[in-house]
Amino acid sequence: MASTQLVDTPAGPARITWHRPPGRTTARSVLALGHGAGGGVEARDLAALAAALPPLGVTVALVEQPWRVAGRKLAPAPKTLDAGWTALWPRLAGPGLPVVAGGRSAGARVACRTAAELGAAAVLLLAFPLHPPGKPERSRAEELLAAAAAVPVLAVQGGNDPFGRPAEFPAGHLPFEVPEADHGFAVPKRAALGQQEALDLLTEEVGRGLAGLGLAAGRPGE
Repeated sequence: MASTQLVDTPAGPARITWHRPPGRTTARSVLALGHGAGGGVEARDLAALAAALPPLGVTVALVEQPWRVAGRKLAPAPKTLDAGWTALWPRLAGPGLPVVAGGRSAGARVACRTAAELGAAAVLLLAFPLHPPGKPERSRAEELLAAAAAVPVLAVQGGNDPFGRPAEFPAGHLPFEVPEADHGFAVPKRAALGQQEALDLLTEEVGRGLAGLGLAAGRPGE
């Protein structure tokens, strides 16, 4: 059962929706996930992880930035996003577990920029916007590389993401690819994988990655 919590930040109230491990499952970590600039925590990849990971001992905390809580349509400047995320961190770390900083798109950039300062156990990047569509010269790779120099980085990217396809990522930092998926991890009807299969692939890879870092329980047979 999910529970919500409002937290004051310098940019206004933010909201955390907690998805905790069921029953007697021992929590091993907290995965904090921020949303993108064009949507909220209802995004299909965030919702899929919130459903799939708690049974593996991962408390998933879906974080809504103050601008979304206030009902505004445009995201503020990166500095404001980072300040809101940083103000939330003590609540995310409150359970006393290692905290993985993560998010999709703009939320992934926030996680990268703040991971070292906040002492994140790892970073999870979903649909990292490596560059604006059609403008590969405006690379944001330095944010990814700065995070990777400080903490382990897990990344999942759609094979047809116009914000950066997997092969465009820096050598040594190639993300796990969800074939034919776009920036929102939607797959076309003609794709070899159906939509649910694509999301299952994503959640299984994230679960495997966290288990490899000791931050989640392995699935049976792994």
